[in-house]
Amino acid sequence: MSDAPLLPSPPPIDPRSLRIAGIDEAGRGPLAGPVVVAAVVFAPGRTPINGLDDSKQLDAARLEVLYDRIVQRALAFKVVFVEVEEIDRINIFHATMQGMRRALEGVMHVADEARIDGNAVPPGLPCRAEAWIGGDARDRAIMAASILAKVARDRHMRDLHAQWPVYGFHEHKGYGTPAHLAALQQHGPCPQHRRSFAPVRIAQGDLFGLPAGDPLPA
Repeated sequence: MSDAPLLPSPPPIDPRSLRIAGIDEAGRGPLAGPVVVAAVVFAPGRTPINGLDDSKQLDAARLEVLYDRIVQRALAFKVVFVEVEEIDRINIFHATMQGMRRALEGVMHVADEARIDGNAVPPGLPCRAEAWIGGDARDRAIMAASILAKVARDRHMRDLHAQWPVYGFHEHKGYGTPAHLAALQQHGPCPQHRRSFAPVRIAQGDLFGLPAGDPLPA
């Protein structure tokens, strides 16, 4: 039997002292453009920003104001763009999981654990993480991440509109609105359209006079 003295157990961690990385994405559903993921870490205690909410509940002007406050007052933040080529190569779900992992890695120097909006936790994360269904309406760090992701993506889609104005990216941000689908039928897809999404494949097939299921020209 060892005579070494027993060391006292470490005190339990007060959950109020944990630095939580909130993670959310914008742009899983659109037919064009990247999916954008953000991670935000605030200091423990009261969040230093009033008016946070799910980004879908805020108008564009309010989102821009909150974006600036978040980047100024967060302990750390990271915004990650997962581009169309990767989305088409590994599918939108896995592309989003990759973006979440990269965003969390960008704030790990100040984060103790992560809360992720949704029902899935990406594999290979560098810390403990939980999936929170409806987290963008429940957790302020996730709310902040949803705002950064949406504003960053909306800005990017306005930039893409300047390159491909016929699609109206500045208005619908790549979502499959009637106007966007009509432009796809008329002009076919541009390099920013997701070929792994059925409406884009169908539009490109129509452009080349192919049935929707046939292989498309290289």
